[in-house]
Amino acid sequence: MTVDNKLPSPETELAARIVRLKKEKGAVILAHYYTLPEVQRIADFTGDSLALSQQAARTDARIILFAGVHFMAETAKILSPDKKVLLPEPAAGCSLADSCRAEDFAEFLKSYPGHTVVSYVNTSVGVKALTDICCTSSNAVDVIRSLPSDAKIVFAPDRNLGNYIRGVTGRDMVVWDGACGVHEEFSLEKILELKKKYPEAKVLAHPECKKTVLLAADYIGSTAALLRFASTDPADTFIVVTEAGILYQMRKENPGKTFIPAPPEDASCGCNNCAFMKMVTLDKIYRALLDESPEVVLDEEIRRKAEGSIRRMLEIGK
Repeated sequence: MTVDNKLPSPETELAARIVRLKKEKGAVILAHYYTLPEVQRIADFTGDSLALSQQAARTDARIILFAGVHFMAETAKILSPDKKVLLPEPAAGCSLADSCRAEDFAEFLKSYPGHTVVSYVNTSVGVKALTDICCTSSNAVDVIRSLPSDAKIVFAPDRNLGNYIRGVTGRDMVVWDGACGVHEEFSLEKILELKKKYPEAKVLAHPECKKTVLLAADYIGSTAALLRFASTDPADTFIVVTEAGILYQMRKENPGKTFIPAPPEDASCGCNNCAFMKMVTLDKIYRALLDESPEVVLDEEIRRKAEGSIRRMLEIGK
């Protein structure tokens, strides 16, 4: 008889404790594709912003623990005000959401009366409360096309996504000048260098990237769309131009394929990883479940105003 003397790793033991605790608490764990692999492994549901919003709206769990950044947990609370929403790391913000403060956006909108306001879900609850309809990178084109053809539109906050959508739809759009710190840093020069090294590789890019980077892409799409493309396309090597956390799911779903993270301009900075997403750890998740804290609390009047913009988005779907 062979005896296995290997002891469980601390990570495995903690993950098991989290699984037991979430059952005891009646909790569901939602995790974004950009979080750490060990966080994605213990989640009940992983997805991009749209899928996570849909899941938050339909869950019957008593507690929603959001393994992601602040605006995502806010969105869950907006859609499920009767549930306790936990954010394991309150300091997990978003450079894109931070680039559009609600008070600044309200002042900006005074210059554009009569415009329909479309805001990316990567915004604060205050910005959503000023918004007519939200969108994600998965459904942004559909959201814009759902509006009357003569509608004048304000789009916030991502200039790269906004300009991409404007190019695809040809619509009359005023675009707020914000950007994601991760997607803004990708280097066209370094991507082309990778293409020389891997000439058969296909370049997959998120529409939050700069136009020069998108012009080099073989396929442009949201995180969920990039995952689908990587699984269905016959190519076996891909250069992935988005936050590197997505590579965990890509490799998990396609073990026979090669996925290469595109480097930022300064490869030493690790800027193709969102530092905020990586702040969410198993230890913080366990502690949040145990204490049922930190909890997301929203002003009810602002929450109600924000809810309409998200509900209208969810009616359109993908």
